[in-house]
Amino acid sequence: MKIINLGEKDSVLNSFIAEIRDHNQQKDSMRFRRNLERIGEVFAYEISKTLRYSSKDVTTPLGIAKCSTSDDNLVIASIMRAGLPLHNGILCFFDKAQNAFIAAYRKYGKDNKFTIQIEYASSPSVEGKVLILADTMLATGSSVVLTYNRLCESGKPAHTHLVCPIASTEGIEYLSKHIPHKSTTLWVGAIDEELTIKSYIVPGLGDAGDLAYGSKL
Repeated sequence: MKIINLGEKDSVLNSFIAEIRDHNQQKDSMRFRRNLERIGEVFAYEISKTLRYSSKDVTTPLGIAKCSTSDDNLVIASIMRAGLPLHNGILCFFDKAQNAFIAAYRKYGKDNKFTIQIEYASSPSVEGKVLILADTMLATGSSVVLTYNRLCESGKPAHTHLVCPIASTEGIEYLSKHIPHKSTTLWVGAIDEELTIKSYIVPGLGDAGDLAYGSKL
């Protein structure tokens, strides 16, 4: 699995990530969502450089122009709730893509351990297509793997781009063991070393879903 950390080089992406981490700025949920959208747009632009292109004739009011456009069929998938703003940002750049939505959550037992449960899945076939799977936080990696496997029930994607702005080292290691290596690229903006006993990333940013859409029961 190829891992690309865009945060290793200075760019405006690091400013967006700093803002979604900032405890004081997190009080503004609209800005938090917008920053996730902008982060999605940055990742989408970088992913666009990896797609297949061909030259096509485009008719203008004054003649014919040769333009290079992508030939790949894309499916953008996200894990709700936190992945939705990120999804929207990616979709702004790949507006012709098909879309998939997965509702996954942690189901805790009496011993405080949890399993990932998928409650809802809506997806087109990913067979032979470029799959972009977005989730704001990559903690243990289990929800991403479970979602990937669910999406692949409809076929095998030609290539998968995993977009996780903030990732843990443990989550990356888990993905490397459970996701096909040759046909997967993991895109991150920051890598944090620590997970708490409840599998929250430290320093991380908190609960991205709550910060974007409000607290839940």
